[in-house]
Amino acid sequence: MNEIIKCNALTKHYNGEVGIQDVNLGIVRGRIVGLLGPNGSGKSTLIKLINGMITPTRGEIFIDGKKPGIETKKIVSYLPERNCLNGWMKVNELVTFYDDFYRDFDKEKAYRLIETLEINKKAKLKTLSKGTREKIQLILVMSRQAELYCLDEPIGGVDPAAREYIIRTIINNYNKQATILISTHLIADIEEILDDVVFIQEGSILKVEVADQLRKENGMSIDEIFRRMYKC
Repeated sequence: MNEIIKCNALTKHYNGEVGIQDVNLGIVRGRIVGLLGPNGSGKSTLIKLINGMITPTRGEIFIDGKKPGIETKKIVSYLPERNCLNGWMKVNELVTFYDDFYRDFDKEKAYRLIETLEINKKAKLKTLSKGTREKIQLILVMSRQAELYCLDEPIGGVDPAAREYIIRTIINNYNKQATILISTHLIADIEEILDDVVFIQEGSILKVEVADQLRKENGMSIDEIFRRMYKC
């Protein structure tokens, strides 16, 4: 199968501390993949390496056969763990900004999703609730026709109703030929949408499995397997 992400002995250290260590991983196109692990396990480090925000200490990473850089940013849509949008900007200004910046951005889709939430397009982001700000950032990310969507803890820190909206938006608004990589420790909310799972702990990959097969073999949910593996 054609791999959109390929890691060879990928390692990142921060001042001597391990972010990830000797990660060998291949993720193919057209799958929804859960990157699962407790806080501090290396999930965000791996996603930042995929997006070229940090560079490896050693090893290699390829996105669509290329090292992370300007060319790969054209095909990767990234949702960071923390909202990074400028609070002084209005909602419609953010849509215009993304439309100007990304060739694959679908402005009509973004406005359609914003209108569904009955959000004032002329409202400044800082005047909106935290949950609404999170939804707007997700709408912008999912309105791209990307080849790889990297979503870092998309449902962390939001209420259950917002989680449901976020999951529904992810499922209904991505390029179906693309891959989605979702980093989370909140397994129960997203496990039904996952095709594959990658378990990570202390910077190392523990297990890579097809989700349905893993459930069948163990006779339990991914969430239950996660809790047993990490004793939580």
